[in-house]
Amino acid sequence: MARKRRSIEPVAVATKDPKDTPRYKDQFQQSVGTKVEEAGRKLEGQGRNILYGIGALVVLGIIVGIFYAWSGRSNAQAQTALGKAIEISEARVSDQPPPAGSTEKTYKTGRERAEAAIAEFDKVAEKYGGAVGEKAKYFSATNRLAVDRAAGVASLEELSKSSGEVGKLAKFTLAQTKAEDGKNDEALAIYQELAAMSDPIVSKDTINFEIAKLYEKQGKKQEAVDLLFNLVKAASEAKDLDGKAVTLSPAAQSAKEKLKELDPEKAKEIPEPAPEPPAGGMPFGQ
Repeated sequence: MARKRRSIEPVAVATKDPKDTPRYKDQFQQSVGTKVEEAGRKLEGQGRNILYGIGALVVLGIIVGIFYAWSGRSNAQAQTALGKAIEISEARVSDQPPPAGSTEKTYKTGRERAEAAIAEFDKVAEKYGGAVGEKAKYFSATNRLAVDRAAGVASLEELSKSSGEVGKLAKFTLAQTKAEDGKNDEALAIYQELAAMSDPIVSKDTINFEIAKLYEKQGKKQEAVDLLFNLVKAASEAKDLDGKAVTLSPAAQSAKEKLKELDPEKAKEIPEPAPEPPAGGMPFGQ
């Protein structure tokens, strides 16, 4: 039976240089995809103002997705408090004051914004505890990476011990952080642990692409090529429930480009998708 690929896009971490921007799929995406895309467009071009490592869209996808998907399971007060903290973490960074009459809250530096967000998330975690508290701790840890990296890593390590959704997201963020800090072996071990899970929350395409990049850094070119080839081949052959080809996810598309770079001949073994026929039947003139 042809499998249906869900269209979405996770967590990012504080970064030194936000380059490759993989996106990933999570189980909440179907209900919040539109919100993520709209919010992502608003953040385009902000670059290093974003405090998270994989890029604005990834982080925003996680924040918005988790908040909307989980909000129905929490009491109204907890929802409001968590929402307020998330708004702070997404606030605009600018050295210019808001226009007269505007109620928008801005911060002069990313660090100032992160510190304000951490304070709010910590309040939520302490006051509400439980599932909402765990999510607040996770968001606090990702922001803390930009203020006190060691403390942020320690918080993520503690959260990653959980087998739940927050634990899996913490593992992914921790792996990103380790890779950015040059601890490739540690990062690889965490990614491989996630890849072995039946539902790692983050899409397998994204995880395997990150593994392939680490293989390349370690000089394991053939392992990287093999993993990229299998990833792209499977993605290229995927069909929806109507038997139509599925558009490559951002991670699969990035993997395709990386495969062409590392082994152009191997990349040619994956055929390009045939163009879809025009809607309504045969093309004009036939």
